[in-house]
Amino acid sequence: MDIKVIVATHKEYVMPADEMYLPLHVGAEGKTAFGFTGDNTGDNISTKNATFCELTGLYWAWKNLDNEYIGLAHYRRHFGGSKQGDPIQRVLSQKQAEALMEGKDGLLPSLRHYYIETLYDHYAHTCHVEPLDITGEIIREKYPAYAAAFENLKKRRSAHMFNMFILRRDHLDAYCTWLFDILFELEKRVDASQYDSFHARFFGRVSELLLDVWLEVNPLDCAAAPVISMEPVNWVKKGGSFLVAKLFGKKYGKSF
Repeated sequence: MDIKVIVATHKEYVMPADEMYLPLHVGAEGKTAFGFTGDNTGDNISTKNATFCELTGLYWAWKNLDNEYIGLAHYRRHFGGSKQGDPIQRVLSQKQAEALMEGKDGLLPSLRHYYIETLYDHYAHTCHVEPLDITGEIIREKYPAYAAAFENLKKRRSAHMFNMFILRRDHLDAYCTWLFDILFELEKRVDASQYDSFHARFFGRVSELLLDVWLEVNPLDCAAAPVISMEPVNWVKKGGSFLVAKLFGKKYGKSF
């Protein structure tokens, strides 16, 4: 299979050795290069990285790669392929990806479950919900066929998160055409400067939820793989921050 998975990163980091992966410096415009391909080449939106996060990498891959399958992973989050070895040794290889994806439309991360609350409620408790609500308005205006799927965010308790996936080129093109049309309209309607640097990154967070909205209307036959972290996750601190957000209305102040 002709597969290329970009690994979005803003800094030097250990990368998978497998040739399926392309380390991509996101937000490279105006920054010091550190040896990886920059998302400021070709057709790009590199200057939007402070608010669009890894999506500047997705846009770059969509516009500048011509592989049969194109995907996105992160410097500290990858698809898992093995249970043995240190984190970088457990990252999905091309051989493993090909075995999983044979005859399928692509690969998605295993569903992340939110047992305590719905996807919409979790977003509203931890982030400023107004951009998400305005996204719903845009979808109802521009893509009414997706309106019911968006409303289902208020019922659903699981999702494919982190903007991670590998999709066949035609599906990627359809998804990105829809996604970026919505996000560029959202950019016109919400002034990101009203938020601090953490919460101004709402475009990336909103898009995490939009993947499943799109998939609900465009069901694909995709394989699944677990997401593994390259760094230890402090679940006690993460869980505590969630409870404070849910019970006392204190929004998240950083990523975990």
